[in-house]
Amino acid sequence: MNQLKGMHHVTAITSSAEENYKFFTYVLGMRLVKKTVNQDDIQTYHLFFADDVGGAGTDMTFFDFPGITKGTHGTNEIYKTAFRVPSDAALDYWVNRFDSLEVKHAGIQEQFGTMVLSFVDFDDQQYQLISDENNEGISTGTPWQKGPIPLEYAITGLGPIHIRIAEFDYLKEVMEKVLLFKQIAQEGSFHLFEVGEGGNGAQVIVEKNVILPPGSQGFGTVHHAAFRVEDRAVLDEWTKRMESFGFQTSGYVDRHFFESLYARVAPGLLFEFATDGPGFMGDEPYETLGEKLSLPPFLEPKRTQIESLVRPIDTVRSTIEFVKE
Repeated sequence: MNQLKGMHHVTAITSSAEENYKFFTYVLGMRLVKKTVNQDDIQTYHLFFADDVGGAGTDMTFFDFPGITKGTHGTNEIYKTAFRVPSDAALDYWVNRFDSLEVKHAGIQEQFGTMVLSFVDFDDQQYQLISDENNEGISTGTPWQKGPIPLEYAITGLGPIHIRIAEFDYLKEVMEKVLLFKQIAQEGSFHLFEVGEGGNGAQVIVEKNVILPPGSQGFGTVHHAAFRVEDRAVLDEWTKRMESFGFQTSGYVDRHFFESLYARVAPGLLFEFATDGPGFMGDEPYETLGEKLSLPPFLEPKRTQIESLVRPIDTVRSTIEFVKE
């Protein structure tokens, strides 16, 4: 069985595509590599922020569902998304940056022997920066070369997702027996799982929590998390595997930028399996990635309708020279 290769992307919900774009572009220095719409709800923007070239394993994506209410954090949810930075020194840079920009953060801490920095955005969406100082395992991406962050401190890809779950024993069995992760460490109620080549880009942190009420989905929360598979053939293997264990799946879904499979593995936890390709470079040149509204071929005939439903957002950055701060 071909193992999962690590994190592919995390998709969350924002209250404002405009503010979300500003935060990820000007505060975090991640590159908008695709401005498109939710393929199942065409009035909803879907923004993809990633590394310099939109590599698999570097994407944080957002929906802005019209009229959605604020979500609540609790148990039975993917509650925090981590991003990789090159070193412990990078975390010092980010503390100073967050302080100067009034971004709420928890200060530098140590978790599972690695230095981390947790912070939140304007929606109380929860994130963490994790240092690659002593990391071994799956490689990371390339920082946005023309962004505002000095390259030696910039975000390069996704780190572990953080999950809270009430029925920990059940999820542990799913992680190990079905998804082929291994638990490699424990700190109190926190359990560290790893898959494939391992390392920060192929880990999941699971917290057993029977105290908090279940989280509720809305803006400020994660919608789903996706794991990497090599190609369609491996994706089909995982479809058969998930269904053999009794999970209902979406079946094959062509997202144009990658191919997918979805399965709800536990209450509140929607996992996606996504191929590494084709990627985001097929319909826009490198220099202007994310600057136009990109639609997959099956939605292109509806472009006029879609453009009348979604408000214009100016995402042109190719004419801006960012000063690295």
